[in-house]
Parts: sequence; structure tokens; C-alpha cells
Amino acid sequence: MQKIILTGDRPTGRLHVGHYVGSLKERVRLQNSGQFDQIFIMIADAQALTDNAHNPQKVRDNILEVALDYLSCGIDPQKSTIFIQSQVAELTELMFYYMNLVTVARVGRNPTVKSEIKMRDFKTSIPLGFFVYPVSQAADITAFRATAVPVGEDQLPMLEQCREIVHSFNATYGDTLVEPQVILPQNKACLRLPGTDGKAKMSKSLGNCIYLSDDEETVRKKVMSMFTDPNHLRVEDPGQVEGNPVFAYLAAFSRPEHFAQFWPEYKDLDELKAHYQRGGLGDVKIKKFLNQVLQAELAPIRARRAHWQARLPEVYEILKQGTQQARAVAAQTLHDVRAAMKINYFEDK
Repeated sequence: MQKIILTGDRPTGRLHVGHYVGSLKERVRLQNSGQFDQIFIMIADAQALTDNAHNPQKVRDNILEVALDYLSCGIDPQKSTIFIQSQVAELTELMFYYMNLVTVARVGRNPTVKSEIKMRDFKTSIPLGFFVYPVSQAADITAFRATAVPVGEDQLPMLEQCREIVHSFNATYGDTLVEPQVILPQNKACLRLPGTDGKAKMSKSLGNCIYLSDDEETVRKKVMSMFTDPNHLRVEDPGQVEGNPVFAYLAAFSRPEHFAQFWPEYKDLDELKAHYQRGGLGDVKIKKFLNQVLQAELAPIRARRAHWQARLPEVYEILKQGTQQARAVAAQTLHDVRAAMKINYFEDK
């Protein structure tokens, strides 16, 4: 059996450094590992429309932005297939069949669904398309016979529901669908990168993101205005590391070579933390170091983005060809699903 990955993002805005350390960097590693036969990366515009139905222009505008973010981070269209979800109609038909295998109560118990509904404050006005998101995701995963799906721990309930759908389908109609396994992030510090204002999560609406497409000066300003320990008023005061966004970012990005290059006074992050906790180290110095670390990480990303920004027709062609390739694979899965369900009336002799 081939080893296949399916992953992706909703195009509701530009991708930020939280996306990079949480998933994009890992995708590039998996892409270049040589361990997988195929990698499909989906720009999930149809899913984005489930809670942006009245603002389709926002979704449309961000498809190209997300594609540029992918390419600038090192996603290689020669190794990974980038495609647009809404242009693969087979996914919708698969979801329709899968919906008969899942109850409303089961979807309602999904912890990720409950969390997302609460976060968006839908109350009782939940769009049906948004509610059945786990079924849509199952269609996306199984359409490409994905054997592995890289996700954060908060998405594990979605993968479990997908596996339930696979079990139910195969038990009812015969072995047809592939059951996916989970690939969890290797760097636990990257799982929940906070906003620059100290909020639990980066959010475009809160203006607390550092975007991959930000220029050098914008990144510097955002870092230097970053929230720290509010009780660390003087340099000599002991500082709090836990819940301090600056140290959360350093945990996600800094490496020993950064200390050797930019701040050789410290061997690693543990030494820096210890000094801050006992007092005698100011926030400005730490922020300047974080800025140097981020600029070093983002410089090659900016260079690749500039390269692709000057070649937008090529980016469009990458999306078009990738979507055609993805649709061919999904069509074969749909063909097998119809045959298993015995609804291939004009093919069944």
C-alpha cells in the first residue's frame, strides 16, 4: 500500500508564524523525507465558506495568499500536490454518502466541533455546513486514500470520527476505504503559539499575529511591542517565564546556533530563562534577541515569496494542475465507493 498524506488549511487569511511552526515546517520535513509516495495539500475553501458564506470574496482573495505562503515555506509542487477543495466535486458527493453513516448526536458530541461552535459564538444558529465539518473532513481524507494525516492534538477527535466513518462504511459495503493514522507534531512548544498580545491564540481579528508575509520592519515592531510579564517592571525584578509570549516564541523558534550567533553570553534557552527568573535581565534585550531569531528564520521565506510573487501566472498554473491531479484521484475513489454501494447502475452489467 502506498503511503499518502492529506493536509491543508482554510483560506480565511494569510498564514502566520503559528501556522509555520505548528504545521507548515513539519509538512516540508515530511515532503522531503522520502517516506511518502504522495502528499496532497488542500486549500479548504469550501470549508472556509461554511462560516464565511456571506463573504466569499474574502475566501477567494486568500486562496492565492495561502498558495504563496505554501511555496514560500518550501512546499515543492514537484513533490506535493496543492489543490483547491471546491474544485474537486467528488468530495461533496462522498460527503453526502458518508452523512448517512453518522448521527446528529454523534457529531454534536465531537469535542472539536463543540469548541469551534463556542469560539464562533453560533449559539443555536449553527450553519449546517459547518456542523457536518467532520464528515466533510472524512470525505477529504478518504478521497485520496490518505494513510496519514498530520494534525495537532486538538484535531484528534476529528480523525477519530473519520476512522469511525471508515469502519462503518467498510463494515456495511465491504473493504473500500483506507483508515488514516495520525502524525502528531514533534515539537510540543509549537502546538499553541500565543498571540503577541498574550491572548491564548493568534487571531487576525485581534491583530495579534506575525504573518509569514510581514516585512522585516513590521516583524521588528510587532516583536518589540509584544506582551511580556506585567509584573516585571524593573530590570532587577524576577520575571515570569510561564505565560510569557516572548519565551513561548523562543521555545518554538530558537536553537543553540542562534545563541552562538546572536547572544553567546547564554548557551541555550534554559540559561536565559534562569537569568530572567532570578532577575537582572530586561525585556528589551530578550525581545531584540527574539527579533534576530525570527528574522533569521523568515529571511529565506521572504526571498521565496518574492520569487513567486513575481510569477503569479505560474502559481495559478500550479493550483490548476494540482487540482486536476487531485480530482483524478478522488474520482477513482468515488468510482470504488459507488461500486461498493451498488449504485453504479450504468456500469454494473
